Amino acid sequence: MFKPEGVYVAMLTPFDEDGAINEGELRRIIDFQIEGGVDGLFPISSAGEFIHMSREEKVRMMEVMVDQNKGRVKITPGVGSSLPAESIFLAQKAKEIGCDGVVVAPPYYYHLSQENIETYFESIADAVDIPNILYNIPLFTQPISYDVVKRLARHENVVGMKDSSGSMVDFIHFIDKIKIAGEDINVLTGREETLFPCLMVGGKGCVTATAGILPEIMVDLYNAWKNQNYAAAKQLQESILLILRTMFSLPFPLGFKYAMELRGFKMGPPKQPLSDAERFNYRNTKVRIEKIMNPILEKLQKNQKASA
Repeated sequence: MFKPEGVYVAMLTPFDEDGAINEGELRRIIDFQIEGGVDGLFPISSAGEFIHMSREEKVRMMEVMVDQNKGRVKITPGVGSSLPAESIFLAQKAKEIGCDGVVVAPPYYYHLSQENIETYFESIADAVDIPNILYNIPLFTQPISYDVVKRLARHENVVGMKDSSGSMVDFIHFIDKIKIAGEDINVLTGREETLFPCLMVGGKGCVTATAGILPEIMVDLYNAWKNQNYAAAKQLQESILLILRTMFSLPFPLGFKYAMELRGFKMGPPKQPLSDAERFNYRNTKVRIEKIMNPILEKLQKNQKASA
């Protein structure tokens, strides 16, 4: 059973003018990211606005992903839901379609105890024989406790964890609790800003939206760390901080989607209507994103020509 490792993309979803998934752009994005050297793709993600997608759209996206990928990298779609039955249905579909694993976030909206959350994860891992990646994302759901992660790590179908807390304290304690349990599941960071430090304390990679926008930088960062070129890894880590702050200054994930448009992809209009003030801020921030992204893209283009 595989374990997630390296650079994974939390994929943004391209929509057309009617709000449907733009399959043509999705296929182009898949190829672009794979050619950028990433190790895996995580569609139906938080960055991908899975919350706005119907069951049928999620299943169709899995089908497109597997078809376009043709076995090149690992495909691990999100199956998070507020209901275990829905997550189990999506996990079963992922297995039937040929995905390599599934990413499972805690239920959202209603406040649940840690015991409820643990049972939710267990029910999915028990019901479908497919690798499960736990997804800790306190920004949108309840956080998963250290002890729940420790116990879930013992399940044979739990192979990894994406920690999007952004807390190095939590990240280190998750790794330690897994070690105490005598298990060896891989923990990857879900925050771009912490890839280098997380690798240095035992993390196995990242699952981030920026890995899809700037795969060249994220892959180079990971490879520099693997080659023990820590100065280069640190420099690459620092090189994305300004663009990250600027993308996050817009309602998530609008800033990220506009940066993706600067890579040549049509991402479609916002799913949520913007107020007049938000539209004004959106226009101004887009200009800032362009000013920051353009030098980055020029440098990447020069590097590509030099290595050709």
